[in-house]
Amino acid sequence: MRWREPGAAGGVVLALACAAQFMVVLDVSVVNVALPTIERALRFGDAGLQWVVNAYVLTFAGFLLLGGRLADLFGRKRIFLTGLVLFAGASLAGGLADSAALLVAARAVQGLGAAVLAPATLTVLTTTFPEGSGRTRALATWTAVGIAGGTAGNLVGGVLTEYLSWRWILLINVPIGALALLLAARNLAGDHGRRENRLDVTGAVLATAGLAALTYGIAQVRTYGWSAPVTTVALTAGAVALALFVLVEVRFARAPLIPPHLFRLRAISLGNAVMLLAGACLNPMWYFLTLYLQKALHYTPLQTGLGFLPHTLVAIIVGMRLTPWLMRHVDGRALIAAGALIAAAGFLWQGQITADSGYVAGILGPAIVFSVGSGLLNTPITTTVTSGVDAADAGAASGLMNTAKQFGGALGLAVLVTLAGSSADTPQALAEDYGRVFQAIAAILVVVAALAPALRDRDASRAGR
Repeated sequence: MRWREPGAAGGVVLALACAAQFMVVLDVSVVNVALPTIERALRFGDAGLQWVVNAYVLTFAGFLLLGGRLADLFGRKRIFLTGLVLFAGASLAGGLADSAALLVAARAVQGLGAAVLAPATLTVLTTTFPEGSGRTRALATWTAVGIAGGTAGNLVGGVLTEYLSWRWILLINVPIGALALLLAARNLAGDHGRRENRLDVTGAVLATAGLAALTYGIAQVRTYGWSAPVTTVALTAGAVALALFVLVEVRFARAPLIPPHLFRLRAISLGNAVMLLAGACLNPMWYFLTLYLQKALHYTPLQTGLGFLPHTLVAIIVGMRLTPWLMRHVDGRALIAAGALIAAAGFLWQGQITADSGYVAGILGPAIVFSVGSGLLNTPITTTVTSGVDAADAGAASGLMNTAKQFGGALGLAVLVTLAGSSADTPQALAEDYGRVFQAIAAILVVVAALAPALRDRDASRAGR
């Protein structure tokens, strides 16, 4: 069943989807600059503090596939509202937490809400806007808002922590979520999903356990190394669970979490591999840039957040204005390749940083280049992996795309943290470590550019069904 046709109602749907996506992406990065304050306030130990971030990321990445399929089976409006309630409610609990354990638990539930909500936002758009220029503009706006959420997290976190309290980095979601809930309840058309199908519980458990175990195992590499039992057991368990997941989906599931026929579309299979690699580059960069600014250049949290404003502005302008226009005149594969190469050039430049780099040469210049590149490639990738898909499978496709992006980010961060090392104790040594990271990101983006020509365009993908 389709949602209301675009128009005035389409504008409301777009605004709601973008608001929800902004909250979800914001909370991936908003806690970064507040971590030292949280550590002191709730008496976290060194090993426990990472779980303020990891509890959210693990549940977010692990439950995305299930979240995407829920919208198909039980109705998009119902799942959209459920995700909002979970996310806002967990934000309230986290903001009021008086212990480390309660904050970590709230962040985990917040990640679950995000996993339900994020694919629903994309499903809402792809089932509201037919393929064509209208959908391209909507996806460009949605993508740009997601980029803005990631970059704004550092600024919002710095401002709220410095002038109010770290608690407001979570509490800010409550009024936003309440307003979005009210508007969604009144303006989104209801649909009943496919109630004749049963939820693939076995597949959901295996996929969630597999992705969570792999993410957890990779997160242990920096502390314990690749050969440590805690790492190898988690990685092996994750690989086995994902192998069983594939077997169940192909052979046994009556209503697969990811319908196998989706992978017969090259745009879906190869497109999500490209999305995973792009996520492994573009998501972790904020972590390393934040550390470079604060540890090597000695910026305050607020200065760090303000330093990221150019990244946000350039990515939004390119993503919302230039890219949709180019997509009407240039093949999407060419835009993905060009954007990846431009971003790679920016990261190569970023890789030349030192402890004495000024803001203009060390941050602003590279930021303009790689933000242009990321703005060019994000929307064509998103369009590619959601095109040629029936409305009945839109939730599964969007859940798969979000999983690829978030798991790519978690995988990339773990590997890049290992590459950066942990023994540097001077600003110059830190700058050299982070420089290697940015050079590695550039190399991965070159691989993305090389894979782009193998993607099929939208018409070819649809014809190949």
